[in-house]
Amino acid sequence: MTLEVQREGTHSFVGRNERGAEVRLGRAGAEGAFSPAELLQIAAAGCSAVTAEQLITRRVGEDSKFSVAVTADRREGASELDAVHVAFDVDVSGLDEAQREALAGAVDRAIERLCTVSRTLKKAIPVTETFPTA
Repeated sequence: MTLEVQREGTHSFVGRNERGAEVRLGRAGAEGAFSPAELLQIAAAGCSAVTAEQLITRRVGEDSKFSVAVTADRREGASELDAVHVAFDVDVSGLDEAQREALAGAVDRAIERLCTVSRTLKKAIPVTETFPTA
């Protein structure tokens, strides 16, 4: 699968996949757009949510709503993130303490095993770029 980012104007880009989905990108603070670093964080939170969804809905209820917040640590002036923190907000009040702990453990294990984004970030893979020279 090839993804594409196309420039649309000054500091304005659109990312697209082959299924027709689009996301607006720009510099940090650009109106109506995500910065690339925000997208990286959203990808980590989204991957965790998708990975954990079935575990959560099976134990909490098929119609359960939940959210996943994400923050990052970045040193002043740094062009890299030092850490990404993903936090689930799930109403687990209908579960007893043992059930809550079991669900939290199952979610952690599933993300560790199956979440492509988190696994990749923890691995710190090489990234290559090519640029035409002719």
